[in-house]
Amino acid sequence: MSARSKRRKASFDVPALSERGLNERQQRILTAVVVILVVLIGGTALTFVVSRLGVRDPVPEQGSAADIGLPHPEEYQAWPSPALFGPIADRAADRTPLRAEEVFAVKTVRSDKLTLKLLNRRLDSCAPAMWGGSALARLAGTGCSQAVRGLYLSADRRYVAQYTLFNMANAKAAGDFVQQMATLYRGGGWVRALESDAAAFGTDGYAEGSGYAMGHYAGFVWVARADGREPTAKDDFVTLTLAVRAGEKAVYRRVVAVTGPSSSPAAG
Repeated sequence: MSARSKRRKASFDVPALSERGLNERQQRILTAVVVILVVLIGGTALTFVVSRLGVRDPVPEQGSAADIGLPHPEEYQAWPSPALFGPIADRAADRTPLRAEEVFAVKTVRSDKLTLKLLNRRLDSCAPAMWGGSALARLAGTGCSQAVRGLYLSADRRYVAQYTLFNMANAKAAGDFVQQMATLYRGGGWVRALESDAAAFGTDGYAEGSGYAMGHYAGFVWVARADGREPTAKDDFVTLTLAVRAGEKAVYRRVVAVTGPSSSPAAG
């Protein structure tokens, strides 16, 4: 017997096909057909055949920061709506539309020794104020009607910050969205930064974000060092966040407008 006849023929086995009852000959034929299809019409045929076999590649997140290179925070914390915002839990009780001048009424805000100067403010419909397929899909379900953004730079040019306020249908929509952003902010979407020649958020620098539900409103704070570096012991991001939240006074005033001055929140 020749060496060739003694050589054992290599078996041909694709587990995914064997599990479906295809013998070796059938597997070879199917594989050959797939190879020919790939050559003729590209990868679409292979994707179709594999999907028919129940083997799927993970679908990439739409609009991820890695894909489109837009800046986003490295850390995020979500906060539920305090009870004092109960009177404006539904937009039906607070129908007056927001104005950019209402939320960002002053061009300089202070907290402790920190001073922030307003560089830009803008009122939009909701979608233009956010990026990311997943975040936009969830935003669409909130009944959001307006988004107001304000971009700040500290007086010493050390910090950049932005505050964004969304006007949503009700407290549940606002609270759910603030919580959902905890799983979306690093790839599924985040608020868009306003443009300014004086300051900008870096695409690869460190930044922190936080979300606050306030009745039917959802506010988002975004803070960073202007150079994009991580904060040191000398960088008080808590004070920075408090300064940026000055825009929330407009929401407190709306509670007063509904309940009357006797129910005025202390922070108003």
